[in-house]
Amino acid sequence: MSSYIVGIDLGTTNSVVAYTEKPVDGAESPSSINLFRIPQLVDAGVVEKRDMLPSFVFLPEAHDVGRGATALPWDESPACVVGEFARKRGSELPQRLIASAKSWLCNTMVDRNAKNLPWKGPQEISKMSAVEASAAILKHMRDAWNHEMASEDATLRLENQEIYLTVPASFDAVARELTVQAAELAGLSHATLLEEPQAALYAWIESMGDEWRKNVKKGETLLVCDIGGGTTDFSLIGISEEEGELALERIAVGDHLLVGGDNMDLALAWFVKSKMDAKGQKLDDWQMRGLSHSIRSVKEKILSGKAEGPEPVTILGRGSGLIGGTLKSELAASEVDQILLEGFLPLCSVEDRPVRKRRSGLREAGLVYEQDPSIARHMAWFLARQAQEGHLAKIPDAILFNGGIMKSDTVRERILSVVDLFREEAGAESSVREVAACDFDLSVARGAAYFGLARQGKGIRIRGGLSRSYYVSVESSMPAIPGMPAPMKALCVAPMGMEEGTEKRVESEDFYLYVGEPVGFDIMASSTRREDSSGDVIDSWADGELEDLTSIETTLEGSGGEAIPVQFEIKVTEIGTLEFWCVAREKDERWKLEFNVRERDDAGY
Repeated sequence: MSSYIVGIDLGTTNSVVAYTEKPVDGAESPSSINLFRIPQLVDAGVVEKRDMLPSFVFLPEAHDVGRGATALPWDESPACVVGEFARKRGSELPQRLIASAKSWLCNTMVDRNAKNLPWKGPQEISKMSAVEASAAILKHMRDAWNHEMASEDATLRLENQEIYLTVPASFDAVARELTVQAAELAGLSHATLLEEPQAALYAWIESMGDEWRKNVKKGETLLVCDIGGGTTDFSLIGISEEEGELALERIAVGDHLLVGGDNMDLALAWFVKSKMDAKGQKLDDWQMRGLSHSIRSVKEKILSGKAEGPEPVTILGRGSGLIGGTLKSELAASEVDQILLEGFLPLCSVEDRPVRKRRSGLREAGLVYEQDPSIARHMAWFLARQAQEGHLAKIPDAILFNGGIMKSDTVRERILSVVDLFREEAGAESSVREVAACDFDLSVARGAAYFGLARQGKGIRIRGGLSRSYYVSVESSMPAIPGMPAPMKALCVAPMGMEEGTEKRVESEDFYLYVGEPVGFDIMASSTRREDSSGDVIDSWADGELEDLTSIETTLEGSGGEAIPVQFEIKVTEIGTLEFWCVAREKDERWKLEFNVRERDDAGY
């Protein structure tokens, strides 16, 4: 029996843990939500507790381990270092640093179970997969919790608690499955997934109490704008009424946009590089990698308003250690505002669209960032796709911000200005409202803990379900034509909004399953086709309506070449993952189809 409800925000840049005591039967009000301050290395041999655990994994050199620089209270010689010291040491030795593991979890360009991180790291380093790196971050949180909270009572260990682990709303079914695998690898085998924008909204509800109903009105739309370290998430929440009470329903989720704090850090690093170039000081690739990591703290200080003047930027000399000396530059608040606002949040029309450039024939493998870094234009496209007939776009009445970048008043004001332009084009007379967030860094973990309370009837629930509709490809039955493959159709197996803990069986048509020989199932998803139901067969679709998600390649048990009439069954598990099954119509046989995470080798527009 668990004692705590724990919310874990596994972030691209920082991770956070919040918790509350499980409600006692008959209790009138839920317990307060607390932050777990995470012990971590902040310098060589120095352990401190911090509100956030930087999501960086450093693979130490032998001399680091030998002199006790990486020792933790629960592990004298860890195989890797996670947290603040990992970030600091990694900026000096970037070839030993794993950053943005969360972004790699959804990278369809590579095998996400392959040990390929640090990306382009030297061969002599023992590398990790994206799943293993994510597990290392979760394991640190587990070990820290157990050291602090369960040293005298094993029942209080983190793996024995009720855990809610957050993921981007735009994470597809494969990335969610890999997140669960990372949690299991870290010993957290019963974690339930929750979308981050919903968690941020839950945190707002928890902080407001019953007052939240006075901040929104029936018929309004709330935009949750979440700009994280690696991704940008948009979610639309509709305000409705049920039995005389206001109710919240997530009505739309944006695409997975790989643009966020990492892109901003790199943009600032290139700006500093241009200043160095002008002085005749050239930076090599190794120095640029280190600069892009170290400049993050400079950006955060400036955006938080703690910088009293231009902030110094130090670049390590070439080679290991400090043998080559250091180079120095500086970054002013006005320069940061100019680069971030004009580069990532330019004023635009609701009819503007992300810029699609012609791709080069060859591209380096790695993270697949958005071609257009303009978050404003991506927001315009997201809102336009939600438009009702005769309208330019579905324009929000209020915005809830989330993400560390939102600590900047200037950034929030620019986003509000962009949406006000949208509202003006749509003929709205009033300005968009900002809904005050309880905390831009910590709200997701706190909201995840509140969600656990809400599931037990001690809080407000947001109606959501699947953020996308899911489809499986079906080969048409038609005579063979020379030089022409059989046309493919798309069978809707799981419609948007399908709730966790439910399952559906597609019974509208007969389909045949080939067993005893290699076969493939192409899985697709759509964030725009809201009217499709389980069993609908789609003959054609517009560009961008269906996204190739993954392939399931397998050989199902049975006599070679036998075609068995089957029905398709889909289950949305309680923990937020998808299960695909083929069920024989005439026999007592079932086949579970497992994701193949080495998916398609294209990526994007």
